Amino acid sequence: MTLSELHPQALRIADLLRARGEKIAVADGATGGMIAASLLTVPGALNFFVGGGVVYSFRARDVLFALPRDAYAGMRGASADYALLQANAIRDNFGADWGIAESGSVGGSTHPSGALAGQSCVAIVGPEGLERTSLTQTGSDDRIANMEAFTRAALDYLEAVLRC
Repeated sequence: MTLSELHPQALRIADLLRARGEKIAVADGATGGMIAASLLTVPGALNFFVGGGVVYSFRARDVLFALPRDAYAGMRGASADYALLQANAIRDNFGADWGIAESGSVGGSTHPSGALAGQSCVAIVGPEGLERTSLTQTGSDDRIANMEAFTRAALDYLEAVLRC
């Protein structure tokens, strides 16, 4: 999967956000920045994209979300509650209308929280308290294939939520 292949969907997502006059912030996890990169293929992305980051370490998590470590008490990566916490934090910290966060385990190594390889949770938060999550399970330990599958699933879910 290339950015060229994701670009048509990014255009649709951009059109949906622009039509609403709303902006999004992105917290990529196991997707490694591919969600944000996909959206940034759209010319004039500044009209709907405020920023984000790749959350791939505790330090990155602390900086991007500015939450105390105890905010994560009892949570596990690649889970709905963890992704929702991050989607809300990225949205709020970047002053966006929407936040999307992906947390997953791509495989090829052991996930720090013990999450199974091939599992990703995406959370989307929006105006008026909207909160949605979706779980993707590939059953695979193929790191690159999982990164691609998780990115596609996150973009598909984002587009579907924005269409509602």
